[in-house]
Amino acid sequence: MNGPDRRHRRLLGLPLLATALLAGACTAGGGDQGQGASTAPASVPTPDATPSASPTTGGTDTAVTIPKSAFVDLPPELRKSTPRSMQVADALPKLCAEEFATGGRSTAAAAMMSTYKTPEDPPENVPFGTLNQTVFAFAGTDAADYLRRVREAVESCRSFPDAGNTVTVRSRPLADTGDEGLLVTLTRPATNIDGSPREGTATSQIAVVRVADGVTVVHDQGWEASSNNPDFADDFADAAVRGLKSWQT
Repeated sequence: MNGPDRRHRRLLGLPLLATALLAGACTAGGGDQGQGASTAPASVPTPDATPSASPTTGGTDTAVTIPKSAFVDLPPELRKSTPRSMQVADALPKLCAEEFATGGRSTAAAAMMSTYKTPEDPPENVPFGTLNQTVFAFAGTDAADYLRRVREAVESCRSFPDAGNTVTVRSRPLADTGDEGLLVTLTRPATNIDGSPREGTATSQIAVVRVADGVTVVHDQGWEASSNNPDFADDFADAAVRGLKSWQT
């Protein structure tokens, strides 16, 4: 977003930075949730992992590596904890169905979770929110096709039930973000930690961004049923772009 819509960048103090090149690995043919997903296990990036390989359709042995540099890294004033690996099936959000699954079309997949705070939060505070991020590698035109499928699936899901509440779904393009991007906003009735209702609404947001043949899905959620801060959306998306570009350079 341009002009006044970028005013929230002042909240961050410093630009988000891409992490140093610490190579982790993801199994070629990484699977994810959803119908038709590959049966190959999805690996997650770890500093000491060794890349593994499987034959490609061309008959040669190759491995697709998704390093930690492909993921969002937060500057110190936002970082609450060290990112940790997680399963792709747990990281990908579910709305009406499996909108963000690749159906086995990705050549590799990995996921990480990090917690963040606001610059004003004292160290003893609980986190402000969590980022569950998935990175996919595709071949050919499959990355662009994935964005198209996600966009159509999200547009078909205007609301869905969750824990007795109705969650509304809104989406819009992320202008000037990577090669293409989509921002999905989920809004639900606010609840306390125990699930009891309270006044107002709570939001979470999902940024889907493509850079060349890589795609990332970043799910930003408030801590313990609270709302995320939509003002961070563009910053997280831009940081995701920098991570994808650092991996592909």
